[in-house]
Amino acid sequence: MIQLALGPLMIDIVGTQLTELDRQRLCHPLVGGIILFTRNYVDSAQLVQLTAEIHALRRPALLIAVDHEGGRVQRFRDGFTRLPSMATLGRLWDEQPEMALEAACQVGYILAAELRARGVDYSFTPVLDLDYGPSRVIGDRAFHRQPAADIALAGALAKGLRQAGMGSCGKHFPGHGYVIPDSHVALPVDERSLEAIQEDLSPYRQLRLEAVMAAHVIYQCMDCTTAVFSNKWIDYLRNNLKFDGVVFTDDLSMAGAGVVGGMLSRVEAAYQAGCDMLLVCNSPESVADVLANWQPQIDPLRGKRVEALIPKQAAKDWLSLQLDPGYVTAQQAIVRLTA
Repeated sequence: MIQLALGPLMIDIVGTQLTELDRQRLCHPLVGGIILFTRNYVDSAQLVQLTAEIHALRRPALLIAVDHEGGRVQRFRDGFTRLPSMATLGRLWDEQPEMALEAACQVGYILAAELRARGVDYSFTPVLDLDYGPSRVIGDRAFHRQPAADIALAGALAKGLRQAGMGSCGKHFPGHGYVIPDSHVALPVDERSLEAIQEDLSPYRQLRLEAVMAAHVIYQCMDCTTAVFSNKWIDYLRNNLKFDGVVFTDDLSMAGAGVVGGMLSRVEAAYQAGCDMLLVCNSPESVADVLANWQPQIDPLRGKRVEALIPKQAAKDWLSLQLDPGYVTAQQAIVRLTA
């Protein structure tokens, strides 16, 4: 096992177990984390074995993350509780707000406790985007249209995450819910004024968040490039909103990231803008190019921020979790929500 500070790249792997090439890349000084996808999952036993091997590669251990929000974005399903969409919690809020807050906290706890029992450290959740209606990529991933409901429900979900020892990640900063195009395949442009965007910013202003993920959206009121590559937006986050946690990019392989050129240009621009951890996913050839040719001036503070996301409290194993009355109660409540 090697001692190596966490680098600014979060990469992925193709299969369900590590290859020798995967091990070499995950031990590269520029790498600090790994994101898992559905293709990396067979069953719970395989996931436990995979995450244990990843954690054993180096110290401090790599941050193992996943997009596991609930609803249509839940990477692991068989062997995991089926989580509701955030819009389901929003609809419950309209009818019974106290019950909705309790349910959101239970969802957060189940989400985090089940992932941690299988060795996954972190999920990119909650989605803080407001539900303006027409967005194709956000849709029912959003809690609500109203900022007050969004803030309350996201805060309750984050509370549940922390109960299981997991931090939160608000996304997609400063707000992806208003624009219609999907930044995975297009470059959305938000033409609103900064004053109009304040509603979208209110969750970031009011919630306690361990991390945020910046959006591949151009906000013309601030910059001619996307938030991921905008030092103006990152400065606004740090200085105006007083955020001191981790700033993640969204996946730099997405079409919306093409505004600054190829992958080397993307990682350099995002790092120069102030992002702490840069996601390069679903593009093994791009990972090879970046690891071979990118030579940044590393800021040690950024690696320390990422290291702070690694859970400090021990995770309950799967058997202990099944015997935990709080887990059983929360799971039963979620089953009723998704029935």
